[in-house]
Amino acid sequence: MNVSEIWIPLALTLKLAAVTTALLLLLCAPLAWWLAHTRSRFKPFLEAIVALPLVLPPSVLGFYLLVCLAPSGPIGQLSAAFGGPALVFSFPGLVIGSLLYSLPFVAQPLQNAFASLSSEQREAAATLGASPLDRFFSIALPQAKGGILTATVLGFAHTLGEFGVVLMIGGSIPGETRTLSIAIYESVEMLEYGKAHLLAGTVLALSFLLLVPIYALNRSNRFFQR
Repeated sequence: MNVSEIWIPLALTLKLAAVTTALLLLLCAPLAWWLAHTRSRFKPFLEAIVALPLVLPPSVLGFYLLVCLAPSGPIGQLSAAFGGPALVFSFPGLVIGSLLYSLPFVAQPLQNAFASLSSEQREAAATLGASPLDRFFSIALPQAKGGILTATVLGFAHTLGEFGVVLMIGGSIPGETRTLSIAIYESVEMLEYGKAHLLAGTVLALSFLLLVPIYALNRSNRFFQR
């Protein structure tokens, strides 16, 4: 078996997971903070939108993304108008699909972490003249580090296992859109079970190693809270 047949989809999958997780943390932090503290009547609707990828079949999400990102679709036309790259069957398209598909796995842990924070330190900092932005970065984020770690790990691990969405909008272009999950599917189709075992075992091992820190952190938190 050629090593590149494993390394290329693995490297692409890790790159996609890293880019997606970093962007989701940046986008979801202010969103989760607002959801954790707002009393707006629109909150349930926004929470439902965030949670939709949890219940929608990947094929449904992938289909609508394909329609929107295609050259004739609204987002595809907008990208072309500003000189952007083609979004269908490309890495940027995979990133957009991954952002939507993994959104609740990052936004919800962050929201739960922010909602559980004590407001006493932030109120004390406010009386000393700290701005809301200062209080967010200097107090809220350090207090929510457990939730941030959980969101990071879940977002990364969930992106590793994507299949339906990335297949719909990305196809299987080696080095560009052929991720590990697609490589496993194609190996099984060609009855290359040895290759499929190796690829699937890689995903299994990575996912397990990513989940261990979450449970280790939860265990240590319970220990120090006794």
